[in-house]
Amino acid sequence: MFTYDVAIIGAGAGGLNTAMEAASMGKKVVLVDKYKPGGECTWAGCIPSKALIQLADEIHTAKKYANIEVNGKQIMSKVRQLIKKAHQAEAVEQLQAAGIEYIQGDAKINDQHSIRVVDEIITAENIVIATGSRALIPSIKGIDQVNYLTNENVFQLEDLPKNLIVVGGGPIGVELTQAFQRLGVQVKLVEMADRILFREEKGLAHQLQSTLEEEGVQLYTSAKALEVKQANGTTTLTINRNDVLEHIEAEQILFALGRKPNIENIGLDDLGICYTNKGIEVNEYNETSVRNIYAVGDAVGPYLFSHMAGFQAKQAMRHAFLEMHTPIEQHPAWCTFTHPELARTGMTENEAREKFQDKFNVYTVSYSELDRAVVDQQTTGEAKIICDQDGFIIGASILGERACELLGELQLMKTFHIPFRKLKDTIHPYPSYSEILTQLSNVATE
Repeated sequence: MFTYDVAIIGAGAGGLNTAMEAASMGKKVVLVDKYKPGGECTWAGCIPSKALIQLADEIHTAKKYANIEVNGKQIMSKVRQLIKKAHQAEAVEQLQAAGIEYIQGDAKINDQHSIRVVDEIITAENIVIATGSRALIPSIKGIDQVNYLTNENVFQLEDLPKNLIVVGGGPIGVELTQAFQRLGVQVKLVEMADRILFREEKGLAHQLQSTLEEEGVQLYTSAKALEVKQANGTTTLTINRNDVLEHIEAEQILFALGRKPNIENIGLDDLGICYTNKGIEVNEYNETSVRNIYAVGDAVGPYLFSHMAGFQAKQAMRHAFLEMHTPIEQHPAWCTFTHPELARTGMTENEAREKFQDKFNVYTVSYSELDRAVVDQQTTGEAKIICDQDGFIIGASILGERACELLGELQLMKTFHIPFRKLKDTIHPYPSYSEILTQLSNVATE
């Protein structure tokens, strides 16, 4: 007999969702983490970044009508207040109320049915690894001699810097770049690719890039970081851009170059659990190479989002306790929370072309054709739908106001294999941003 039905290592998005899913099934659950519950998303990711973005957006709007003096200390203090408020839903008391036992300590897998927490052995029928990820730090000259920022410490700043170098033009880097720029920080964004958000639709990424530049961001694309130095309160980054060396200076430097899974020193090798440098290998049920041991979230990938961690948690627990032998089909969706937002599910047009050659259709509608966007003065952006020859959605990207919410309807159609033409029979309120979906369906059925 085991003490618990499931023992979970890691109390971030993956671990919390796993614990709640198992508890809802009436299972006896123990959740272990060396820190407070919440993980990366609550303390250094989704929640603080969105708090900063919202404050920045409000100030950016106010600046259009009045001279606004930004108090950096108040801004950063408010961000931390909002983090604490959001954490209340994940407090230990809330977990206990749901029937989940929480243990704070460093955990390691002991064998197929037990984990070790310090000197205590805890047995469980199933084990779930949800250890998350951490910021990826580049191996460039001088990195060990400088004080740098990542998403893990930037929200602990007491005040806003006057200027900032951001290295990395992916979602995290772009979101923070715009937020700090809108708060009055002069931001210099360095990206190795020839554009920001290089995995997204090229045309939409270019539109967003233009917005950043219009707001004053200094952009360095096709640039490779070579060396970083700090002296007398100034950080200097040396880059190679088009075979020309350039030196960029700012008060602070922030690295936003992706994530690295936290899978060291948790017992994977001792049990023969298969993994790569990208994460733990799992099957379609999120079960590892060792039976009854599952892994979810950033420790697995490839989609490093809290909502995907939640999906994987549901997948794992249904398989473990409901004998579910048919996996849920994955339809990942994500959003970059800039202004305008950039949301996506499925393929880009280039990806569709690689797979289907020319056997697909693309439909687009500009936000400038939307009455609500015109009166709101939010006409930057475009919605783009890609359908196969049978009329089913294989990809959708939206750049524009409320893009993340608009994507949900398309995600529903894609997930449940509903022909896109059916959207034409759906009534959307006027004037609303959702009308852009009506316009897309009209274009598709012309």
